[in-house]
Amino acid sequence: MTTTTSFGDRVTIDVSEGVADVRLTRPDKRNALDRAMFAAIAQAGEHVKATPDLRAVVLSGEGKSFCAGLDLSVFGSLGDGGGADDDGSGNPGALTGGGMTHVGQQVAWVWQEIDVPVIAAVHGHALGGGFQIALGADIRIVHPDTQMSVREVYWGLVPDMTGTLFLSRLVRPDIAKELIFTARIFDGREASDLGLVTRLSDDPRTDAMALAAEIAGRSPDAVRSAKRLVNRLATAGAAGQFAAEREEIGALVGGPNQIEAVAAHLEQRPPTFAP
Repeated sequence: MTTTTSFGDRVTIDVSEGVADVRLTRPDKRNALDRAMFAAIAQAGEHVKATPDLRAVVLSGEGKSFCAGLDLSVFGSLGDGGGADDDGSGNPGALTGGGMTHVGQQVAWVWQEIDVPVIAAVHGHALGGGFQIALGADIRIVHPDTQMSVREVYWGLVPDMTGTLFLSRLVRPDIAKELIFTARIFDGREASDLGLVTRLSDDPRTDAMALAAEIAGRSPDAVRSAKRLVNRLATAGAAGQFAAEREEIGALVGGPNQIEAVAAHLEQRPPTFAP
């Protein structure tokens, strides 16, 4: 028996035989993150957390891409929210109820709060926020041609969706810095060489579903315990790092150089930054 739950027209979840199939469903925009998408992903994560008898989760994007990153419509609200609790509107700068993350961070972090393994099936594009959401999964199965980037510096920003924590756990500091500083685009093959990818696949979603079914056949108690033990080390210091992310991006959003970075892109010209 399959149960289906939708969160607006942005996210759909099918649950069957202990596996939650979570799909981003904004294919016409390559699943870019607008306010509605932020709200839907956060809500979908909470729904999965509360789903009984779950054994594994597969996270993927419909259409040509996993997630192409931030929708330009969101830039104006990045710094909004301050200490306000999330009101469900999808404002990425609003703090969630627990106060550890803002909404933008929660859409990546929530996959670590889920007791069972989360497998991201990544194809097409995983840029900026989309890349950080993929990093929030426990396992990443990626098409070799996937275009990936820690894109935030291109927009005059910094990774503030938990990416600084997860990236620093997966690669050496110099590699993390080079990827962040340059905001360059790299493919799934290089990502695999760098240690950002668990497995390359010509059909990530099919292989992710097969892996989820394999995990679902193991002792659920043992699998959940194993995730807790590994995360005890892998996510140590998360709250402090997330607070630092919020502080740093709060100082950047709306500043002259951040505005210039966006304007230069829209006007298709080289940026001219102030000293």
